[in-house]
Amino acid sequence: MTTRVVIVRHGQSSYNTQQLIQGRCDESILTEKGRTDAQKVGAALSNLRFDAFYSSPLQRATETAEIIHACLETPPLLQVADKLAEVDLPLWEKQSKQEVQAKFPEDYRCWKSRPHEFRMLVPTPAGKQQHYPVLSLYEQAQQFWHELLGQHQGGTVLIVAHNGINRCLISSAIGISPSRYHTIRQSNGGISVLNFTGGWGDPVQLESLNQTAHSGVALPEKPSQGLRLLLVRHGETEWNYFSRYQGRVDIPLNDKGREQARKVAEFLKDVSIDFAITSPMVRPTETAEAILEHHPHLTLERKPRLTEINHGLWEGKLEEEIKAEYADILRQWKEAPARAQMPEGENLQQVWDRAIACWQDLVQAANADSFQLQTGVIVAHDAINKVILCYLLGLKPENFWNVKQGNGAVSVIDYPQADDLPVLQTINITTHLSQGVFDSTAAGAL
Repeated sequence: MTTRVVIVRHGQSSYNTQQLIQGRCDESILTEKGRTDAQKVGAALSNLRFDAFYSSPLQRATETAEIIHACLETPPLLQVADKLAEVDLPLWEKQSKQEVQAKFPEDYRCWKSRPHEFRMLVPTPAGKQQHYPVLSLYEQAQQFWHELLGQHQGGTVLIVAHNGINRCLISSAIGISPSRYHTIRQSNGGISVLNFTGGWGDPVQLESLNQTAHSGVALPEKPSQGLRLLLVRHGETEWNYFSRYQGRVDIPLNDKGREQARKVAEFLKDVSIDFAITSPMVRPTETAEAILEHHPHLTLERKPRLTEINHGLWEGKLEEEIKAEYADILRQWKEAPARAQMPEGENLQQVWDRAIACWQDLVQAANADSFQLQTGVIVAHDAINKVILCYLLGLKPENFWNVKQGNGAVSVIDYPQADDLPVLQTINITTHLSQGVFDSTAAGAL
């Protein structure tokens, strides 16, 4: 019984515009743009039915929630949850990032590079005590999930909160370490979707991260320097539609897949793209060629290491047929994918090794001469894209099912600094295909 959770960051606040650190300070209020942000989120969610609606107690979030609440056709009771409060940074609140960097240079470096180790000595009546903001927030998020999942099994829940707590809600749900706190982006008014298959500890799928198209911004703002990579999954094939395992069988796009490729191309047509890479198989190549119709100056480069997983004797079969012959391996593939060996095919570690090596090589090549502002598009497959995203999130092959990749989906990865961890700006954006918040692409096999 799946519990679907929609997570929203509040609209732009006064402290956001002044670039002041907010934390749990409750002086920051929505700007006019922030109220417009909330209205746009409300319009995007207006026709959805929610069984529960929770907001942070801080006013920039509660005002956002109230505006969204007024837009819903059948709104549930709006409940305020203290465990959705923002990260607690008592020594830094109301100051600019520049001021904090100047006053606390070592602490700020730790905050940015080792957030799980970052601590503050906070005055209390009993004397100064050590406070670990990110670790405390991560634990707070886990406590919230325990309470929520016990009350709303099988329902659809809406949450409006903040940048930090939203990161920890998403990270704790799918197993991202607190050390990767800065790895995932949450834009003002951004929408993310999680699917819980049961209670706490059962598998969770990140359906999408940081959707912004409803606000009129197709992709989150690009950094002033560094590398941006657009990771795209190919459009639908007939075998996707019928849930037939493809693997290395070179199935072309079907009519819907070609339409999806056209919509991806339209979605990215105004993006300045400097290079384009694809798996050599037909379905991603067709998708990439559609994108490059708007970028005719580019040459499409094919990378064999981005070829889809080899399903061996499963290829060409429906899941029911595989279950009849390979029930134990199929169960292992579903429940413990890192341990599954495809009969006469690959295991996930082999796919991981070649896909990640390819990714690392292309990032290194893009940054070889100088770390300039450039954008590349990479078109590949379900399994390939999932292992790349898991790697970027600091996850492992056993987390394979925690990330969704729909046909025609776009994910955005930034490398603002050559030696820093990447920032996952968006994952599995499909709004250009259906205009809806939820991924409605085929649930078909790989």
